[in-house]
Amino acid sequence: MTSAINQPPTRRTWLITGATSGIGRSLAIAALERGDNVAMLARNSGDQARELAQRRPDQVLIVETDVRDEQSVRAAVERTVERYGRIDVVANNAGFGLFGAVEEATDAEARAVFDTNVFGVLNVLRSTLPVLREQHSGHILQSSSYLGQTAFAGVGLLAATKYAVEGIADALVDEVAPFGIKVTLVQPGLTATAFLANIDVAEPNPAYDHTVRKVQTSIGTLPPEAFNAPDRVVTAIMAAVDSDRPPLRLATGSTAAQDMQAALEFRLSELDSWREITDNVDTPTH
Repeated sequence: MTSAINQPPTRRTWLITGATSGIGRSLAIAALERGDNVAMLARNSGDQARELAQRRPDQVLIVETDVRDEQSVRAAVERTVERYGRIDVVANNAGFGLFGAVEEATDAEARAVFDTNVFGVLNVLRSTLPVLREQHSGHILQSSSYLGQTAFAGVGLLAATKYAVEGIADALVDEVAPFGIKVTLVQPGLTATAFLANIDVAEPNPAYDHTVRKVQTSIGTLPPEAFNAPDRVVTAIMAAVDSDRPPLRLATGSTAAQDMQAALEFRLSELDSWREITDNVDTPTH
């Protein structure tokens, strides 16, 4: 008899980290409204998550989880599979921001943001991929950002974590394709969540008042319409999940797409302009 984990799902089971706020919470609600099961992972479950569980007790599993702790993540994955028999979508969404010049960020601050945004991602992947491989199916939604393709003064450490997860995903997509597992990097632009309000800020150095502080001020004066609604971001994510051929990268918001396109075009232009110097490094063939 085929094990339950290999049975095709009548409805999807989602495992969502950072599920109690922002895009993660909106994604959980959207999945629940479709009739799917959702394992909501977060360091603190919160009243809103408990309310969802009370309203949809069969569909919601709340697991207080610290993605920085591999044993905590592994236990959450085991509970999810025990409850629902499988995992169809892994939304690797947990993360936080650090704002400040590269020099301003302390070692402790830099390590903290990498512990959650990169090593936390790896903990989730190591714990969920064995389940997805056994099923021979699944979709990993890896939270990135437009800052995974471009950066500016003040966001160097945050962007570094997003560049890192993009590199991981670029390799991962080829590694897991033979197992029927799909990978999508979600690259939101500015979104109307509590992310900016909760961002850590490094101790200011006056040397960067004309660069980093200028950016900080400009972000603080952006109008509400500069921020995309989480529900609209989730609509785009759901389109990718429903697609037979989902994208490896999904930008959400025209500003995010424009900023990334400009960064990519600049890289290509610079690569071309230095091509003669670059090619001269090759070992002569004759």
